[in-house]
Amino acid sequence: MSHLILTTNDLAPLQLRPTPLANIVLGFSLRFVLDRLPSEEQLVIGLEPRSAKHCNVGDHWLDDVPRCSLKGFGTRDIGFFELCEKFDSIEVWVDPLPNDQLVLVWLLNLLRPYKEITTKLSLVHTDDAVAGYHPESVAEWKLPAFKVADSHLTLASRAWQAWRAPTPECCFDLLMNDLMLLPRLRSALIALLQELPNLTTGLGLSEMAMLDYIEDGCADPQVARRAAQHQEVFDESEAGELLDDLAQCPKPMIFGLGEAPFEKDEVARYHRYRKSQVALTELGRAVVACEDDFCRHNPIHRWWGGTKLTNERLWRWDAGARALVAP
Repeated sequence: MSHLILTTNDLAPLQLRPTPLANIVLGFSLRFVLDRLPSEEQLVIGLEPRSAKHCNVGDHWLDDVPRCSLKGFGTRDIGFFELCEKFDSIEVWVDPLPNDQLVLVWLLNLLRPYKEITTKLSLVHTDDAVAGYHPESVAEWKLPAFKVADSHLTLASRAWQAWRAPTPECCFDLLMNDLMLLPRLRSALIALLQELPNLTTGLGLSEMAMLDYIEDGCADPQVARRAAQHQEVFDESEAGELLDDLAQCPKPMIFGLGEAPFEKDEVARYHRYRKSQVALTELGRAVVACEDDFCRHNPIHRWWGGTKLTNERLWRWDAGARALVAP
């Protein structure tokens, strides 16, 4: 019996491959929590057999996979659906973080028409990120595998379409439904909604967490951006992008990161952070004290799922009432 494990991120396979749990372990490196979402066409092209369409590194879903990882089941040129057909059973290991939940609903929505794949598909929900454990420990986990049914696929499709919708209303409305078929989806949606501009401060929870760290005396930007990572929505690079944006907007929240505009390269950012000391501006202190609103002083052009947020079309989150506030 051949067995494939798919993971909802590209770090979990490093811990799962050394175990005897599957013939092949592959992960998805997709990130859906910051910036504009890729089109459905782009996502599908990335999963096709390698061709001239995949001219850049990262265009093909197996670009970052070690050459030896497929072990006789194909080459790194194989398409996703063609690979799935080679296995008798497939498990999707799902970490609990919000981006992992988005990758899960994207994947189930993608596979929904392919009954020949979904009939051999099961879900394994982890209580923590697999990447944080040694392979020997992971190999001993006794996690239940839940057979995928039509109800899983229907809920996943609804959630994915809600995340792609042009307003956050569909995501908020999902919270009024029973989501236990995908047990981490509710907490993921709440965490994502908390990243909308706050009704009082105009900043998301992760941005406010970084400012709070700096207000408490943290001058090291590397440490400050970990405060955003603690909210578990954004990874290290995304948190750095958020921190940089707080320093290079027209009315900055912080200073000390160097001369804007900043490069997005993570290596360059690391070296810049190493020689930087940050502090709050006067406006930054006022926003942290909930005495001013970031959006009153700065232009907003950012994406939340399929929602384009601007000053004129600014959806907000009321943390006290746990409610979505329309523009």
